Amino acid sequence: MSKLTDVPKRILIGRALRSDRLGETLLPKRVALPVFASDPLSSVAYAPGEVLLVLSIAGLSAYHFSPWIAVAVVVLMFTVVASYRQNVRAYPSGGGDYEVANTNLGPRAGLTVASALLVDYVLTVAVSISSGIENLGSAVPFVVENKVACAIGVIVLLTLMNLRGVKESGTLFAIPTYVFVVGVFTMIAWGAFRGFVLGDEMRAPTADFEIKPEHPGLAGFALVFLLLRAFSSGCAALTGVEAISNGVPAFRKPKSKNAATTLALMGLLAVTMFCGIIALAAATDVRMAENPAKDLIHDGAPLGADYVQDPVISQVAEAVFGHGSILFMILAAATALVLFLAANTAYNGFPLLGSILAQDRYLPRQLHTRGDRLAFSNGIVLLAGAAGLLVWIYGADSTRLIQLYIVGVFVSFTLSQIGMVRHWNRLLATEKDQAKRHRMIRSRAINTFGAFFTGLVLVVVLVTKFTHGAWVALLGMCIFYATMTAIRKHYDRVAEEIAAPEEPSDDSVRPSRVHSVVLISKIHRPALRALGYAKLMRSDTLEALSVNVDPADTKALRAEWERRGIDVPLKVLDSPYREVTRPVIEYVKSLRNESPRDVVSVIIPEYVVGHWYEHLLHNQSALRLKGRLLFTPGVMVTSVPYQLQSSEAAKKRARKRQDWAAPGSVRRGPAERAKETSTPT
Repeated sequence: MSKLTDVPKRILIGRALRSDRLGETLLPKRVALPVFASDPLSSVAYAPGEVLLVLSIAGLSAYHFSPWIAVAVVVLMFTVVASYRQNVRAYPSGGGDYEVANTNLGPRAGLTVASALLVDYVLTVAVSISSGIENLGSAVPFVVENKVACAIGVIVLLTLMNLRGVKESGTLFAIPTYVFVVGVFTMIAWGAFRGFVLGDEMRAPTADFEIKPEHPGLAGFALVFLLLRAFSSGCAALTGVEAISNGVPAFRKPKSKNAATTLALMGLLAVTMFCGIIALAAATDVRMAENPAKDLIHDGAPLGADYVQDPVISQVAEAVFGHGSILFMILAAATALVLFLAANTAYNGFPLLGSILAQDRYLPRQLHTRGDRLAFSNGIVLLAGAAGLLVWIYGADSTRLIQLYIVGVFVSFTLSQIGMVRHWNRLLATEKDQAKRHRMIRSRAINTFGAFFTGLVLVVVLVTKFTHGAWVALLGMCIFYATMTAIRKHYDRVAEEIAAPEEPSDDSVRPSRVHSVVLISKIHRPALRALGYAKLMRSDTLEALSVNVDPADTKALRAEWERRGIDVPLKVLDSPYREVTRPVIEYVKSLRNESPRDVVSVIIPEYVVGHWYEHLLHNQSALRLKGRLLFTPGVMVTSVPYQLQSSEAAKKRARKRQDWAAPGSVRRGPAERAKETSTPT
């Protein structure tokens, strides 16, 4: 089966890389920016729209609050970026929020953060790809009609790209990310030039629409609640910031410095792009509604179910560049592509965090090891499966999925910053150097403000989004927490049980006797080889064991056994229900019950075929029997393989591939031999 999958695997993800080439996969800052920051950078494509969607509940008059909400998001972004710059310097090993919380607040807080991050990474993939599909669907109707299938197809494609390795996927993702960033800045600059210098009137395609408010005349607490909900939706722009602190090991040296620089650059770009789009949306009179079919009015009538509401960034680009212009088409394509690639932030953060959690025995050990391409392949596949399931359940609807978003991010933000405050307090208690103390006090002040602000936002998000879907994210966190706790308890229990004791025990005492049993179905070459091997073992007792399934076959076996004069006693077990496994297990257990201090060695002859499809033609009774015997105490199982001609033919084919010579090599001679035999003239 491995031969069947080997060729497609090499075609899809490339040849395996040696472990000593890990350094070649590390990222420079120019590649690390699109790899780790594509999520917060691309979120400007949907975060402004989420703000306007929520404000539209109160009608068009509430739109004038959008600049103030943008200012609040900017302050929060700078606070988080400044706080995480302290994180990457203090904890460069890649544990990020999990390591900070686990070290300073204890295992429970660390596990809570890990659960929040794992949920957030899965949602990042689902939301980004669903949003990208919706953006692309505005130009290609087929994508909208089959958006679930298209979204899952994109997840599969991204998975294959990441399985090829971090550096290769990062290089592929860098170009569209930078095109998107340049396109947005060009749109902001050209829009500002047209508005302030040329005095042009730029109008979005929805500028003439009216909004029917769901709750007109909101005031007092209701208005404050609405603004807080709009702010929490705008906080989608902060998703993915923590991925850089989790991915510090993937940076080139000096890792901490490069990660901090990338964080600062990412924050500056994201803030400028977010504010620019909000400002242009206000200047071009963009109209958005949560239910556009009913709440958007044109010429006194609702637009109807056939209307497709374009994202804010698309409407602003059409107003600034003109519909169908080259720059509009480039930005539209780059936006859709970068939203797909924004999921790459999770594809780098989830496997790294999964590896650290597996090392701490909170997740299966398989997530800790790197695959053929030096990427954490098992974590990548697990993330893809979870995101694909979420996309299928929610129908690739970004509006529904985004309600689940943000909660996990701010849980990790808040606990991480509280942990950093305790980290600085612990260091300040022993540090005597005044210059270092001054830097630590400044860092502690930044993290303290960050903990307060992110904690406040977490409360806002929970209050305003709980009934809109945030409870699903909390449920996912609880499931992850319970699962990882159970896995850790299992590993601890196994480690305690298999630990070697200091004093002698039954495991180190030599068994009194060894009873060897060779399983025989008929006399053939594999059976004879197994008997010869069993004789070599010099057991205290040796017998052959067969199960009477067909009386005629059993009679023929006895006759052949006597005719050959095999000097090993043959015992036949009756099986009235034609079973093979159960009689053997019961017989072996009876031997153990008679002499508990003895060991039973079961020797199973097996023949090995050379083609994967030939395995399907055999009943695999030996495999089933071995599986049952593994759970029988005091029983040792030994397989004696016998390679058939098809297996030998497979070995010959492999040798032929190794000895294959390129055309003309016979005439030129082997390169190494030529070097060895050549002499200077």
